[in-house]
Amino acid sequence: MRYLLVMAIQVLLFDQLQLWGVCHPYIYVLCLLMLPITLPHSVDMLIGAAVGLVMDVFCNSIGIHMASCILVMFIRPYLIGAIVNDKDRLNEQITLHALGMEALLKYVVIMVLIHHFTVFMLAAWSWNYIGFVLIETFVSGIITMLLILGYNILKFK
Repeated sequence: MRYLLVMAIQVLLFDQLQLWGVCHPYIYVLCLLMLPITLPHSVDMLIGAAVGLVMDVFCNSIGIHMASCILVMFIRPYLIGAIVNDKDRLNEQITLHALGMEALLKYVVIMVLIHHFTVFMLAAWSWNYIGFVLIETFVSGIITMLLILGYNILKFK
């Protein structure tokens, strides 16, 4: 239910928000990042495709979000395996409490930057705009990461 709320907030609020012309926070990626780690990889990919498709429909973005979400969900189990030690793998959820701040921060930073870079690069569709794409990725990524980490901190207070 909370993932539907996050998607609604993304569509109704954050898609309308553009700060400084380069900040486009995509908090809906929280829905993908916080999925249980026990899901099969194929289910991860299907969920990523569905979330991306919903965002594409509401953003009128012709597959950009779907491609980005599928890429993030493809990379996710490998990144989790690299960041999380075996003892922590017993926890089903990816949360601040389960992983600790350092591991969660690494995970969120890498995944958000991959997602945002893919979205903005596909939207630009040219290497001529790489400088602008990197600025958009950095600024939007920082705001998105702060919102996701804030959510995790508030969730366990």
